[in-house]
Amino acid sequence: RPERSSKRPDTAIGEDFVSNALHPAPLSRRTFLGALAGSALRASTQPSSKPLRGIFPIVATPFTASKALDWDDLAKEVEWFDRCGAHGIVWPQRASEYDTLSFDERRRGFEVIAQASRGKRPAVVFGIQGPDAKAALQYLDHAEKHSPDAFIAIPPDKAAALEDFRAYYRALAKATRRPIFIQTTGGGSSLKMPVSLVVELAREHPNLGYVKEELEPLVERMKQLCAARPPLTCVMSGSAGKAMLPEMAAGSDGTMPGASYTDVYVQVWAAWQAGDRRQAREIFTRLLPLINLDGLAAQGYQYAMYRRGVFKTPASRHQRPRLTPELA
Repeated sequence: RPERSSKRPDTAIGEDFVSNALHPAPLSRRTFLGALAGSALRASTQPSSKPLRGIFPIVATPFTASKALDWDDLAKEVEWFDRCGAHGIVWPQRASEYDTLSFDERRRGFEVIAQASRGKRPAVVFGIQGPDAKAALQYLDHAEKHSPDAFIAIPPDKAAALEDFRAYYRALAKATRRPIFIQTTGGGSSLKMPVSLVVELAREHPNLGYVKEELEPLVERMKQLCAARPPLTCVMSGSAGKAMLPEMAAGSDGTMPGASYTDVYVQVWAAWQAGDRRQAREIFTRLLPLINLDGLAAQGYQYAMYRRGVFKTPASRHQRPRLTPELA
């Protein structure tokens, strides 16, 4: 078994960079009046105590050899993300195998992650999705007790029409003042969420002005979403950050990749934000084969976290093909 280290990863970057807010662009009269008109409505959203911007990895759920959830490794994973310089963490989502977790496991996971995150840099985003609004509201109620910086919700499994999407996200928005990321993929429905629906929901409820975009054509949709500010506040991507460079060029606020290479994603983000796009491309060129290998090997994020010395085992609850010697 690999040795688990408490040292900060050599490749991790934790420096903060000067915000563009120090050099704001001049406001046109139309932009100023539009912002003024919406200020009262936006004030109803409880702001995050930490910036919702940057690299927000999806927390991989660690399991013991017997497939029980390893709470000790879950807490230590949070510490690892902090050492990597992650700006936020997200749990549980598809890359967390949330579909294998019981209600009680998700509820206890909220508590473990909240406690492990105290005093650390990353913002905490809790996944509250459920097959319908009733189930999602139960998760929201338990997660709310731990004061996360934001929530995220995958579309409902039982949606049969776009109106079901509307009802689901409206119910969540009314139940909290915290930001809620609308994820555009997932769930059991074959429906695709139009950009116009995301914008509509954000206009109705300011705390829905946050989105994790994964639908194709990804970069084109990201451009449309980034152009819709306000009412949108934060536009991030998923899909393992494969289009991270053109997304940042379009003005994205970050990405929510898998856990395995968080420190490297942070380096790409940091170089880009510092204005060194050449360095960002060079690092990303080395990262992309690893992202592709993750998909090819189909071993789950637990395997990579085990190989990196973060988890005690590579155990997963999903049925996966055996890793060939060539890929191992």
